[in-house]
Amino acid sequence: MNVSRFIAKRYFKAKKKRNVINLITKISVVGIAISTASLVILLSVFNGIEQMVVKLYSDFDSSLNIRSTQSKTFNQNFIDLQQIKSVKGVQNVSRALEEVIILKRGDKWVHAQMLGVDTTFLSMSKMKSHLVDGEPILYEDSIPRAIFGAGLLDKLGGYVPVSKTIQEQIVFNVPLREGKLRPGKNPLNTHRVSVSARMNYNREVNMEKVLIPYELANQLLEYGDDISAVFIETSPNVNISTVKKEIQKIIGDSFEVKTNMEKNELIFKTSETERLIIYFILIFVFILASFNLIASITMLFVEKKEDILTLYSIGADQQSIFRIFFYEGLIIVGRGVMIGLALGYMVVFLQLYFGFLQMPNVPGEVFPIDVSYKDAIAIVASTTILGLIISYFPTKIMVKKHPIFKR
Repeated sequence: MNVSRFIAKRYFKAKKKRNVINLITKISVVGIAISTASLVILLSVFNGIEQMVVKLYSDFDSSLNIRSTQSKTFNQNFIDLQQIKSVKGVQNVSRALEEVIILKRGDKWVHAQMLGVDTTFLSMSKMKSHLVDGEPILYEDSIPRAIFGAGLLDKLGGYVPVSKTIQEQIVFNVPLREGKLRPGKNPLNTHRVSVSARMNYNREVNMEKVLIPYELANQLLEYGDDISAVFIETSPNVNISTVKKEIQKIIGDSFEVKTNMEKNELIFKTSETERLIIYFILIFVFILASFNLIASITMLFVEKKEDILTLYSIGADQQSIFRIFFYEGLIIVGRGVMIGLALGYMVVFLQLYFGFLQMPNVPGEVFPIDVSYKDAIAIVASTTILGLIISYFPTKIMVKKHPIFKR
């Protein structure tokens, strides 16, 4: 009877313990794998969203823009446009006139931001790839045409004619610089402009902007040689900061040159901050998932007390026993991280190449996602460092407190 009890206690109970330890170890691996995969997927999603935001704002907003530091407008003769065009890396230049105006169609009145530009702006802003319908033109048979933000034209109840024989005209009410409210004096210049197209960039452009030729804007505003800004498109793969410095030298301190990123600084910084917050939240989740690893190492250490004693009796020192359990922890972490990386990048590449997930409320638009090798390095580095810390300290404490090493 005593022998049976001993066998049951020694072997069956030990097997039950091992099963519990194996289960906790598997839970540790799964937890680490899921948190690692989440890091991969969410950071890739944020990369895709960031690229989408950059595309939405960088296509319409030029690479560089010049504005006066002292006033809303400035005389274009104060800067040498030809010299700016000759700067290495400058591809296109467009003058710009900006003003808040009132648009009228039928009984509908809507305020908008009129932007008068040179025709070069159409290629600078990649207008063809952002059209909803219509033609990307500012002139037709020398007659000025307007390109409306899609939402702005919808607010007016306007449309883009399908035939050139039909004209959809919008009344522009443009405030004069010297316009004053006097009896019998109209402070607005009124002009009818035909619609040529609707554009789709970002919410701000779609709901507020209307493009017209620079010459028409100048005529309506009566600005003479004054302009609001100069838009500059740089060549691909050029160092924008270098081009910016060169142009700043040419125009002097009375003007400032801003990059697209600087102009939309708040938008891009908000995106980066959100991405950073998500990263730290997921790292915290990874740490929480790793607590199962501590439990697994602790239970394994408790179960192997007799084996530790045996190893100690044949000459193993404290450092050797520490390394055994430390490496066991690293193996568990490494297995979870590798599985997580594989799962995460598999989901990312499936979305990248097959586009299973669609953008909400935008039929046919695939949810953006982008892979960055910097993210992969950051994820591997973060999980490795955390794995080392989580494996090292619990093991160090348990080995140090073992009775045989207190003698």
